[in-house]
Amino acid sequence: MSTAVERAPASALAGSEPVGIAGIGLGVLAFWLALPPVHSRTVALPAVVGAAAIACGAWAVAGGRRRLGWAAVAAGVIGIAGAVLATHASVSHLQAVITWSTILAATLVFATPLTYAAIGGMFSERSGVVNIGLEGMMLMGAFFGAYGADKTGSWVAGVLIGMASGAALALVHAFFAIHLRADQIVGGTAVNFLALGITGYLYVDIYGNNGTPDNLPAIPDVHLGWLGSIPPHSLGSFLDEVLGSQNLMVWLSFVLLVVAYIVMFRTPLGLHIRSVGEHPRAADTVGISVYGVRYASVVTSGALAALGGAYLSIGFVNSFTENMTAGRGFIALAALIFGKWRPFGAFAAALLFGFSSAFAPQLQNVDAWSTYGTLFEALPYVLTLIAVAGVIGRSIPPAAIGRPYQKQ
Repeated sequence: MSTAVERAPASALAGSEPVGIAGIGLGVLAFWLALPPVHSRTVALPAVVGAAAIACGAWAVAGGRRRLGWAAVAAGVIGIAGAVLATHASVSHLQAVITWSTILAATLVFATPLTYAAIGGMFSERSGVVNIGLEGMMLMGAFFGAYGADKTGSWVAGVLIGMASGAALALVHAFFAIHLRADQIVGGTAVNFLALGITGYLYVDIYGNNGTPDNLPAIPDVHLGWLGSIPPHSLGSFLDEVLGSQNLMVWLSFVLLVVAYIVMFRTPLGLHIRSVGEHPRAADTVGISVYGVRYASVVTSGALAALGGAYLSIGFVNSFTENMTAGRGFIALAALIFGKWRPFGAFAAALLFGFSSAFAPQLQNVDAWSTYGTLFEALPYVLTLIAVAGVIGRSIPPAAIGRPYQKQ
């Protein structure tokens, strides 16, 4: 039976896509109009803009872009609801709480561990191995990064030890998935529980009730004081507040994005990884070691995910607590799917979740909205679900992902 998308003319599909995207943008604009620096005191203008977003969504649905259209409708409704809440808060409270430079700086902080884990997941899944164990590998990196920094007195050693722990856990996952041909979803789940048990036991056994020391060697910040001198002064000041004191790992994540893209899509090694993930039998026929490529890819995945965990413990909060990754590995996996297994797409999704994670706590600080605290805590997850399920539609994974390969 043909679907609505198949029945819709190609011209209607092509025309409804930009309308749906515009609708999402209008929904965001509707909420933004009620916030600083605009802070409209009447809900009329945001309501008109939100209604336009809903109309664009309806147009896109009628044109066959159902997912995109409903996402635009949801954006319009959320934008209007947010504007109504904003008009109930005083301008002084909004200006004190909603500081865009602070929010954008925090966005990069929250997005960085997701970026490392998502890029790591890309290497594993492009080679054909599902890696839902990213959460456990991040957790291993977080604990052993802090432990290594504590025992060696060096954050560099802590980062390397954390990466090694993530790679070791990934090697366990690779052995079960590649050689024993176990179910990769079940194996990844077991890896997550294994990491939770190992880090929880060692944390209690080594640090007990006292927790990690307060003086853990920390990954340093990179200070770019010259940003503040960029004219005009308002722009320079804004850039300085956003980028002037970011952690070294934030800047290295930008480098990782470029390197990962070049390796995956511009080198023979990347071609081997992608061929093994798409058609391992054909790759084996031309002499590519399917097992070798998959092992290397999964281990690389674990090391990069652990790098994100090490950033959490000795680059962000400068301590370790049990289960401190709190589901970030699963969000990174969702970001990877959002980005269609490409580095810059995954980074865009990480920024989306990072922005919502930074924005939600700010909203809770407005007195008039304090009763909606639980609702704001769910905002990052709701936006991620809308993005993954509504905006991008159905992502097509590598053809051989999740399928164990047996050499003949």
